[in-house]
Amino acid sequence: MSIPVVNLQQFYQAQSKNEFAASLGKAFEQIGFAAVEGHGIDEALIANVYKLTEQFFNLPLEVKKRYEIEGLAGQRGYTSFGKEHAKGFEAADLKEFFQFGQEAEGDDTLRANYPDNVKVDDVEGYFENLLDLFRGFERAGFALLKAIALYLNLDEDYFDEHVVNGNSILRAIYYPPITQEPNSAIRSEQHEDINLITLLVGASAEGLQIFTKNNEWQAVTAKPGQIVVNVGDMLQRLTNNKLRSTTHRVVNPPRELWNTARYSIPFFLHPKSKMSLACLESCINNENQKAYEDCTAGEYLDERLREIGLKA
Repeated sequence: MSIPVVNLQQFYQAQSKNEFAASLGKAFEQIGFAAVEGHGIDEALIANVYKLTEQFFNLPLEVKKRYEIEGLAGQRGYTSFGKEHAKGFEAADLKEFFQFGQEAEGDDTLRANYPDNVKVDDVEGYFENLLDLFRGFERAGFALLKAIALYLNLDEDYFDEHVVNGNSILRAIYYPPITQEPNSAIRSEQHEDINLITLLVGASAEGLQIFTKNNEWQAVTAKPGQIVVNVGDMLQRLTNNKLRSTTHRVVNPPRELWNTARYSIPFFLHPKSKMSLACLESCINNENQKAYEDCTAGEYLDERLREIGLKA
């Protein structure tokens, strides 16, 4: 499926800023997905993180398990195969993952509220490269949210206070080769993301599909130099369903390709936990009544982590 393509460099030019915001907002309102060019994230850094990620997941299981920290609900470090399932499904996804979170900068009381990131001694430079990629994703993501604020007729800086040093997560995912008939499971069952927006670069194999307005599953791929960006449930709640958190999944490859692995590195842009997700008044009217109860981002995240099996 061809999703709308936008170029983030337009946002940085006064004469095309509003045009970019309109194009991105329309894509998020109609489809919930867009391909973003000109994102500014260093391609060599992306390639290196994928290389180091492959090195990590190729470590023996007993070594990887040393980086699985109990009590963190999978929010930092390694989460072993079969731990996570999609909301509403019992079968675990066919994946394992490593999560890297916010390293709060400056004089910010949030620093004490975030768990420490897990340093992988067995893969040299992994921590530093993950941090660099995290910051690159943040820069691009913050700019995209400024554009969305303009589209929603909000102040351009509306999201800044909520997302700077926010609870964002960089997740390196490994879908191992399929060695036996799956038990009603696919690599990642249909779901919607929890956060504000998700940014995904260069998954190593195809498999991403979105559920369209025509009730059909369509494959989505990004061309070299593009990142796929989609709306998460928090942004959908905030905008009272004006912007769409579209259902998506990662399907198993054809049987003849079961012996192939897949790597994927999405960035889940989260706000600070105290941000209110109460529906914007401007998104509530007679035709679109308020659809959600008020809650904070932290409350909503806790609820969803329990639903997907990562938190008791």
